[in-house]
Formats: sequence, structure tokens, C-alpha cells
Amino acid sequence: MPVFLLDQYQVVRPGEMGSVPESEAAGGARGLQVRHVDLNAQFRAGGSSTYIDWVLRLLGLRGDGPVEWRDEPSFTVEVVESPAEMEARLNARMAAGYGARMTAGYCWPWSDPRADGSLVADVQIGSWSRPWNLKSERSVGGAPPSSLWATDPAGFGQVGCVYTAQGFEYDWNGVIIGPDLVWRGDRWVARREFNRDPEYRSRASVDDARFDRLVRHVYKVLLTRGMVGTVLYSADEETRAMLLEISAVTPQEARF
Repeated sequence: MPVFLLDQYQVVRPGEMGSVPESEAAGGARGLQVRHVDLNAQFRAGGSSTYIDWVLRLLGLRGDGPVEWRDEPSFTVEVVESPAEMEARLNARMAAGYGARMTAGYCWPWSDPRADGSLVADVQIGSWSRPWNLKSERSVGGAPPSSLWATDPAGFGQVGCVYTAQGFEYDWNGVIIGPDLVWRGDRWVARREFNRDPEYRSRASVDDARFDRLVRHVYKVLLTRGMVGTVLYSADEETRAMLLEISAVTPQEARF
């Protein structure tokens, strides 16, 4: 008897499959009975099913829209007004003995290292800039190879993307929502023109509805890497205002 452990919201590439309806359709076509069992308990996000539900509702993947977050003993959400503030908070958590990483949507160029081994600070927001994690499996300039970005302490110096963060967890999770997903009025708007992922470039292979879904999945993955807390920043002012409105911890109430 085959058993499939699925999270349909972790499908982030155009050719990937893994939804419950797809599994049911494939089994039904072969005359097989498919039984769906919902695994409610999980270890991600400090075991907080409330946070997972909050993320799904925030991104419009479940329910009827974002709801206000209230911190739990096992998990904290903070929204900040700059990436520098996000990095400072994460540094404070690391000084207290926690692990932390920064991630972002794929909205900036991703350059190869320079000839001298230095990394290009491609992720630039105002005066703040940091390089992406390395593409390769070779350490360069003190930065760990791609597969070790999430576990090597030196990985904090680079911003991770969905392809390096997926499948890993760390204590504190800093997430930059890029301009490819913005809040307008009462809904999310996916903007392909701001996304740099070559997987999403062709409308022939990824139509607008599919892009809208996949980019939300990307941020769902990024937002669910933390085990203790998430520090969240949006590069878009209107989106940031919405996030501040529904967050429990304001920039003036940060707990270090």
C-alpha cells in the first residue's frame, strides 16, 4: 500500500505535483480507493498549528483573509519597518544563543561571485544590501556552499531563497516579502514583472493564475522555516502597513 506524505502548499515549481486532488484523481483513474488523512500535529513552527493556519490565511491559501496574530508561548511574530531592523533583531537573537537566517522572495538579480571571491550584494532595499546564498556547492569568500547555508553559522551573512530554505528549519526566521506579492485594498496582487525566477518567466508554461498560486506557495515555505519566531518585512509600503496592523508586536514593542 503506497503512502504519500503531502504538503500541497510546498509546490513551488511549474512542473511539480503533490496536491490531494491530483492524488485522488490518479488513484481513481486506476480504480484505487484513496483515503485522505489529515495530520494535525507537526513540529514545524514550534508545534504551533495556530501559526501555520495564520500563514495560510495571511496568504489567502485558506479561509477568507488575514487575521490578527496573537503571540503564543511557543511562537512569536514581529513585523518591522526596514530590513536593517530585521537583521538587528535577528542578530540580537543569535547573541542570546539562538540560530537565525534571512530569506526573501526571488525579486533581485542573483550574481555569481566576483573574480576575487567576494559576493555581490544583489538584495538591495534602500541603503541596505546583502548577497544571496551561493548557487554552487563550493564555499566562496567564507560563505558556505548552497546545501549548508541553513546549517552553517556563516550562512547568516547571505539571504536565502526558497530553493535553499525549503526542507530546513532554524530558530528565528527573517522573511522579506518582495515586490512580486503586494497587498492592494483587500487582496493580494501577484506581480510577475518583479519576479526574477526563470522558472516563472514564460506565460506559456506558467499562466497568470498559476503564477499567483506558486508565488504564494513560495512565501508560505519561507514563512514556515522558524521554530521560535518570525520577523517579517515587506518591501512594499502598503503591504507593510497591512502586516503591521495585524501583528501583535509593533516596532516599539520588540522583545529581545
